[in-house]
Amino acid sequence: MDLTPLVTSFILFTAMELGDKTQIAVVTMSMRDRPWSVFIGAIAAFALIDGASIALGGALTYIIPSLWINLGSGILFILLGLLCLIREENRDLQTDNKCTVAYAFSVILLMELGDKTQLVSMILSARYSNPFMVFIGVISSSIILTGGAIFIGRNMFRLIPKRYLRYITSLAFILFGLMFLINVLFGANIF
Repeated sequence: MDLTPLVTSFILFTAMELGDKTQIAVVTMSMRDRPWSVFIGAIAAFALIDGASIALGGALTYIIPSLWINLGSGILFILLGLLCLIREENRDLQTDNKCTVAYAFSVILLMELGDKTQLVSMILSARYSNPFMVFIGVISSSIILTGGAIFIGRNMFRLIPKRYLRYITSLAFILFGLMFLINVLFGANIF
């Protein structure tokens, strides 16, 4: 069995996602939500979006113009940031797992929609004619990177006073939203 598609997709996906906005979002979410719920939601989003890219050849980015993806994502991220600001300050980490999974899934799905990793997944799938091995490489990388980001986020939770987490989380989402909107309005690709 040729492992080249798996190894290549793992290395390329890891190189592109390491330190990417998605990883920062996972760190931020894991600082305030249940780690396993964030992990499950994030991996499900990676599996869906990258799996669709591999299987459908990246058709999603051709169906939905990147302008609308970035505009919708920017607005949603700003709204999520503002929502975090107005939430109760004494919010306990024991939130409903289903809500946290859905929240993490939605955030990661939006961040990955139209991302460079979709194009690379599509190209690797076409190049090696082995979508299954490319998918395994991408998901393996996602699992390792997401787990690492959650570990970092949980340790930051221990270092940063709880009362500041809400502000840090809100600021991160608002900044991501503004970056998406700047990309749409001015054509400046910040990330």
